[in-house]
Amino acid sequence: MSQTVRIRVLQEPEAQDLPLPQYETALSAGMDLRAALDADLVLQPGQICLVPTGLRIELPEGYEAQIRPRSGLAIRHGITIVNAPGTIDADYRGIVSVGLINLSREAHTIRRGDRIAQMVIAPVNRAEWEVVNVLSDTVRGSGGFGHTGRD
Repeated sequence: MSQTVRIRVLQEPEAQDLPLPQYETALSAGMDLRAALDADLVLQPGQICLVPTGLRIELPEGYEAQIRPRSGLAIRHGITIVNAPGTIDADYRGIVSVGLINLSREAHTIRRGDRIAQMVIAPVNRAEWEVVNVLSDTVRGSGGFGHTGRD
Protein backbone atom coordinates (compact mmCIF):
# COMPACT_ATOMS: atom_id res chain seq x y z
CA MET A 1 0.00 0.00 0.00
CA SER A 2 1.38 3.43 -0.91
CA GLN A 3 1.60 6.33 1.48
CA THR A 4 0.72 9.95 0.88
CA VAL A 5 3.58 12.45 1.03
CA ARG A 6 2.85 16.14 1.50
CA ILE A 7 4.82 18.33 -0.92
CA ARG A 8 4.83 22.10 -0.75
CA VAL A 9 4.51 23.77 -4.14
CA LEU A 10 4.91 27.37 -5.27
CA GLN A 11 3.36 28.33 -8.61
CA GLU A 12 5.25 31.13 -10.31
CA PRO A 13 3.03 33.85 -11.83
CA GLU A 14 3.56 32.38 -15.32
CA ALA A 15 2.02 29.07 -14.20
CA GLN A 16 -0.85 30.12 -11.96
CA ASP A 17 -3.44 29.44 -14.68
CA LEU A 18 -2.12 25.90 -15.24
CA PRO A 19 -3.35 22.90 -13.25
CA LEU A 20 -1.04 21.51 -10.60
CA PRO A 21 0.49 18.11 -11.38
CA GLN A 22 -2.06 15.41 -10.69
CA TYR A 23 -2.55 11.68 -10.99
CA GLU A 24 -4.70 10.98 -14.06
CA THR A 25 -6.01 7.63 -12.75
CA ALA A 26 -6.42 6.09 -9.31
CA LEU A 27 -3.35 3.86 -9.69
CA SER A 28 -1.06 6.17 -11.69
CA ALA A 29 2.51 6.27 -10.40
CA GLY A 30 3.33 9.64 -11.95
CA MET A 31 1.76 13.09 -12.11
CA ASP A 32 1.82 14.97 -15.41
CA LEU A 33 3.92 18.13 -15.64
CA ARG A 34 2.83 20.91 -17.99
CA ALA A 35 4.78 23.39 -20.10
CA ALA A 36 4.63 26.96 -18.74
CA LEU A 37 5.56 28.62 -22.02
CA ASP A 38 4.78 32.16 -23.14
CA ALA A 39 4.75 31.10 -26.80
CA ASP A 40 4.73 27.89 -28.81
CA LEU A 41 8.06 26.09 -28.93
CA VAL A 42 8.97 24.22 -32.10
CA LEU A 43 11.37 21.43 -31.19
CA GLN A 44 13.36 20.51 -34.29
CA PRO A 45 14.71 16.98 -34.92
CA GLY A 46 17.71 16.39 -32.68
CA GLN A 47 17.13 19.60 -30.74
CA ILE A 48 17.32 19.76 -26.95
CA CYS A 49 15.37 22.40 -25.05
CA LEU A 50 14.78 23.14 -21.38
CA VAL A 51 11.04 23.62 -20.85
CA PRO A 52 9.90 25.32 -17.61
CA THR A 53 6.90 24.13 -15.62
CA GLY A 54 6.62 27.31 -13.54
CA LEU A 55 6.65 25.22 -10.36
CA ARG A 56 9.00 25.19 -7.40
CA ILE A 57 8.65 22.33 -4.96
CA GLU A 58 9.77 21.50 -1.43
CA LEU A 59 10.22 17.76 -1.03
CA PRO A 60 10.51 16.28 2.45
CA GLU A 61 13.90 14.93 3.48
CA GLY A 62 14.28 11.33 2.33
CA TYR A 63 12.41 11.82 -0.98
CA GLU A 64 13.23 12.71 -4.56
CA ALA A 65 11.08 13.60 -7.55
CA GLN A 66 11.91 11.55 -10.65
CA ILE A 67 11.12 13.26 -13.95
CA ARG A 68 10.27 10.68 -16.60
CA PRO A 69 9.11 10.75 -20.22
CA ARG A 70 5.43 10.48 -21.07
CA SER A 71 5.06 7.26 -23.03
CA GLY A 72 2.56 8.61 -25.56
CA LEU A 73 4.71 11.64 -26.37
CA ALA A 74 7.77 9.41 -26.77
CA ILE A 75 6.13 6.69 -28.87
CA ARG A 76 3.96 8.90 -31.08
CA HIS A 77 6.28 11.88 -31.53
CA GLY A 78 9.80 10.83 -30.48
CA ILE A 79 9.86 13.44 -27.70
CA THR A 80 11.64 12.23 -24.58
CA ILE A 81 13.77 13.49 -21.71
CA VAL A 82 17.45 13.90 -22.46
CA ASN A 83 18.57 12.92 -18.93
CA ALA A 84 15.82 10.41 -18.18
CA PRO A 85 15.05 9.93 -15.47
CA GLY A 86 15.87 13.35 -14.15
CA THR A 87 16.14 13.77 -10.38
CA ILE A 88 14.95 16.64 -8.23
CA ASP A 89 16.65 16.50 -4.85
CA ALA A 90 14.93 17.45 -1.59
CA ASP A 91 17.13 20.53 -1.20
CA TYR A 92 16.44 22.02 -4.68
CA ARG A 93 14.20 25.09 -4.68
CA GLY A 94 14.53 26.35 -8.26
CA ILE A 95 11.93 26.11 -11.01
CA VAL A 96 11.29 22.56 -12.14
CA SER A 97 12.24 22.40 -15.81
CA VAL A 98 12.31 19.46 -18.21
CA GLY A 99 15.11 18.82 -20.70
CA LEU A 100 13.28 17.55 -23.78
CA ILE A 101 14.87 16.12 -26.92
CA ASN A 102 13.22 15.41 -30.26
CA LEU A 103 14.43 12.02 -31.49
CA SER A 104 12.09 11.98 -34.48
CA ARG A 105 12.68 13.21 -38.02
CA GLU A 106 9.94 15.84 -37.78
CA ALA A 107 9.57 19.08 -35.87
CA HIS A 108 7.17 18.96 -32.93
CA THR A 109 5.34 21.94 -31.43
CA ILE A 110 5.00 22.23 -27.67
CA ARG A 111 2.25 24.59 -26.54
CA ARG A 112 1.47 26.24 -23.25
CA GLY A 113 -0.15 23.74 -20.91
CA ASP A 114 0.93 20.64 -22.87
CA ARG A 115 1.73 17.65 -20.69
CA ILE A 116 5.47 17.18 -21.27
CA ALA A 117 6.68 14.74 -18.62
CA GLN A 118 5.62 12.88 -15.53
CA MET A 119 6.85 13.24 -11.97
CA VAL A 120 7.17 10.26 -9.64
CA ILE A 121 7.80 10.87 -5.94
CA ALA A 122 10.12 8.20 -4.53
CA PRO A 123 11.89 7.49 -1.26
CA VAL A 124 15.66 7.78 -1.22
CA ASN A 125 17.96 5.36 0.55
CA ARG A 126 21.40 6.62 1.52
CA ALA A 127 24.39 4.34 0.92
CA GLU A 128 27.40 3.82 3.11
CA TRP A 129 30.50 2.25 1.54
CA GLU A 130 32.21 -0.70 3.14
CA VAL A 131 35.68 -1.28 1.68
CA VAL A 132 36.52 -5.01 1.45
CA ASN A 133 39.23 -7.14 -0.14
CA VAL A 134 36.90 -9.77 -1.66
CA LEU A 135 33.27 -9.84 -2.86
CA SER A 136 30.97 -12.85 -2.60
CA ASP A 137 30.73 -15.25 -5.57
CA THR A 138 27.62 -15.50 -7.78
CA VAL A 139 26.65 -17.62 -10.79
CA ARG A 140 26.92 -14.56 -13.03
CA GLY A 141 30.22 -13.38 -11.64
CA SER A 142 31.68 -10.54 -13.70
CA GLY A 143 29.56 -11.25 -16.81
CA GLY A 144 28.43 -7.88 -18.14
CA PHE A 145 26.42 -6.49 -21.05
CA GLY A 146 24.69 -9.25 -23.02
CA HIS A 147 26.03 -11.93 -20.70
CA THR A 148 22.64 -13.58 -20.16
CA GLY A 149 21.90 -13.95 -23.92
CA ARG A 150 19.11 -12.69 -26.16
CA ASP A 151 16.21 -14.76 -24.83
